[in-house]
Amino acid sequence: MSVFRTKSIEQSIRDTEEPEHELKKNLGALDLIVFGVGVSIGAGIFVLTGQAAASHAGPGIAISFLIAGAACALSALCYAELASAVPVAGSAYTFSFATLGELIAWIIGWDLVLEFTVGAAALATSFSQYLAVILANTPFAIPEALTSADKGIINLPAGLLILGLTAVLVSGVKLSSRINQVVTAIKLAVVLLVIVVGIGFINVANWSPFIPPAQGTSSDGNPGLHTPLIQTLFGMEPTTFGIGGLFSAAAVVFFAFIGFDVIATTAEETKNPQRNLPIGILGSLAIVTVLYMAVSLVITGMRPYTDIDPADGAPLATAFTAVGAPWVGGIIAAGACIGLIVVAMILFLGQTRVGFAMARDGLLPAPLARVHPRFRTPHRITIIAGIVIAVIATFVPLTTLAELVNIGTLAAFVVVSLGVIVLRRTRPDLPRAFRVPFVPVIPILAVLICLYLMLNLTGGTWIRFLVWMGLGIIVYFTYSRKHSVLARREREVTSRQ
Repeated sequence: MSVFRTKSIEQSIRDTEEPEHELKKNLGALDLIVFGVGVSIGAGIFVLTGQAAASHAGPGIAISFLIAGAACALSALCYAELASAVPVAGSAYTFSFATLGELIAWIIGWDLVLEFTVGAAALATSFSQYLAVILANTPFAIPEALTSADKGIINLPAGLLILGLTAVLVSGVKLSSRINQVVTAIKLAVVLLVIVVGIGFINVANWSPFIPPAQGTSSDGNPGLHTPLIQTLFGMEPTTFGIGGLFSAAAVVFFAFIGFDVIATTAEETKNPQRNLPIGILGSLAIVTVLYMAVSLVITGMRPYTDIDPADGAPLATAFTAVGAPWVGGIIAAGACIGLIVVAMILFLGQTRVGFAMARDGLLPAPLARVHPRFRTPHRITIIAGIVIAVIATFVPLTTLAELVNIGTLAAFVVVSLGVIVLRRTRPDLPRAFRVPFVPVIPILAVLICLYLMLNLTGGTWIRFLVWMGLGIIVYFTYSRKHSVLARREREVTSRQ
């Protein structure tokens, strides 16, 4: 049995019509744009903006967002074409199955499970940090021992949040979408408040130098683990800032741009997916890129980047407090706290849809692909995933989680970009509501930029990623390869012969 057997696009679409696997179509173009914007306005803008400016890029963080946004834009074009041609749940996993074969599909599906699981946990962790800011100096203040797995013992609010979101997601995607629309409106209002009010506090001198000169950095005795892999591979001295710092920051803040990736996982729940998916993917990406660059310019203009604490879990709120506008900081903390709830929910949603698609193909246990008889949601995998994510959010620090999400996302983007080239050659006849221009140039550029950003993540992140992927290979050859739906069909054909 070939590990590179492909699942036809026609079969993938037929599988979505089986009663026990059929998801309810509720989402339109506006729903998808809001989903994309909603998931992107989260830890990236409320937490990582300040941290990346302080540790990697200084005021040049705006350029880092532009670099990350450009990489995403190229990959987004590829996602839009494949999502319009293959409107099936599973995102990059499903696209890979149709183009590169079962083994590659399994690897990328396993990778997406990591991306969305860890991403949801990371956002829940960020929620807990802002909640602590809001409740500080009140009778309801939460001890640090219970709000940080890094500085304290556990992150209890993060774990409880995920368990609550599990109940919401089981009850239906439309409810999730409505909650997201309301909360996204609140987050947009908060972001616009940051930009409009923050402009009045900008000191242009804080932007000089805009790209701080490269500086040596301590390796803590483990240069290979705590410095970008590209420096370790080429024997460079560990540095921060400078041009290298811009790319290191871009690799870190890439976490902020994973919204359109989640949109692709909702293909089966989208009305007229051939039209609405490309609109949702490209529209949300354009909006958040502009917002991120504006906010990064404001925060580095308000405070010297050297005054930003890299460990600050609420840097936007702290920035306004530092310039004598604590009321704005309070609004930001409240808006971020509410907003991060929805970001965690959407990433959680993406994880369950990828797992659902893999279970329907037999690569994960088939019972996980059953949908709830009333809510028509994949309730079994949602409950299991909720418990796992809650445990991770409770015990693992944010920085570790964010970098794991980034490397998983970039790996998925590489595969999707290659998938466009392959599908153009193998299925030129396939209807495509959206077509990537200048193929293969744009997909190849997307691959090269994503690979370069991956090399700018730390050696420790690469080790954790490769261990996870190695575990996935073991699971595939011991379970998934034998239980695959395609494998069963091959055995049936062989037995009839």
